[in-house]
Amino acid sequence: MTFYRYLIITLLFCGLLTSCFKDEPLNAECDIKLAYVHLKNPTDIFYSPNDTLVNVLSEESVVTFYIKEDADLSSLAPIFEITEGATISPESGSTHDFSGNTSVMYKVTSQDGKWTRQYRVRFIEYQAINEFHFEDFRLVDGSNGGQYYTWYDVYPDGTEAENWATANPGFNLSMSSATKDEYPTVSTPDGYQGNGVMLVTRSTGPLGALIGRPIAAGNFYLGYFDLSVALIDQLQATNFGVPFNRKPTNIKVYYKYKAGDTYMDGDGNTIPSMEDKGNIYAVFYRNHDDNGNSFMLHGDDVKTSPNIVAIADCGNLNNVDRWRELNIPFEYKGEVDEELLLNNGYNITVVFTSSFNGGTFSGAIGSTLYIDELTIECEDTW
Repeated sequence: MTFYRYLIITLLFCGLLTSCFKDEPLNAECDIKLAYVHLKNPTDIFYSPNDTLVNVLSEESVVTFYIKEDADLSSLAPIFEITEGATISPESGSTHDFSGNTSVMYKVTSQDGKWTRQYRVRFIEYQAINEFHFEDFRLVDGSNGGQYYTWYDVYPDGTEAENWATANPGFNLSMSSATKDEYPTVSTPDGYQGNGVMLVTRSTGPLGALIGRPIAAGNFYLGYFDLSVALIDQLQATNFGVPFNRKPTNIKVYYKYKAGDTYMDGDGNTIPSMEDKGNIYAVFYRNHDDNGNSFMLHGDDVKTSPNIVAIADCGNLNNVDRWRELNIPFEYKGEVDEELLLNNGYNITVVFTSSFNGGTFSGAIGSTLYIDELTIECEDTW
């Protein structure tokens, strides 16, 4: 059965690619795939030499380099890897002044000259924040049509960061006909205070059932979702964590939960003895491996990686029909290196899901988790 699922996924993926090539003229791609900066002493500006390189996701239009406080940004020359045959203006490797939150707009033009994409490139100081109200969101166009919600944070200096991710882009591949409020993760005006986030376990329709993914749990987490690998490996598509330079002690969040009626496994079989549950947890971990390479947690190791220093896990959530405050302490598995902490050597993620087994595409359609007003409390004064 597993073989046939992978065969179907491969054929579907090839079909999507073929469809794209049929719909667009040959050599119509115009994407930035990679951005990097060559510096003699990269740690004069960046926390780590690895921060000089940014992989640009296919759906992104803002390229962000995170730098140290008071870094000299007056003369930087970003270099870009773009799709074959395309051109970029200003020229890759040209020098610009990025001081004072200045960003530079680059235009990538396809080889046939018929298609363009605009990218905004910026160098900003990473500002870890610990309070989230979920009032800042927007609708974006799906790669397969339709629109879905994304969320972002606004720093005190007015810069924006899309720290929050969902699997909505993946859901769009199989259910592009869904309206914006029929996706697994949506904004709701009925939050604890103002707007909140509503996570709902949805059916993925005939296509999802065909490939052994009958449901899509609502999920919401600090990190990013890589659409380019979503069809092949959903667990690797989820990248958990953003840099965090404080030692967290606990998380507080308001929530309510209602399980769906009928639990089913990844094969679409109903299991009458099972009741769905929600889950909320946070993970604090080292964001580089022993060789100094950047490291992210994914769906297959988010609670098991040896890089994990501390976990705050509420266990499975039962039905709660009114807003309730949840306070989850971190349990530490290792010591925190203070120097590493000050140099953004740790990441934190907070994860919300409407179905506790959603990673295996198991759960009850209609299971709903509401969340709002998240605080990450820390050992030192914020």
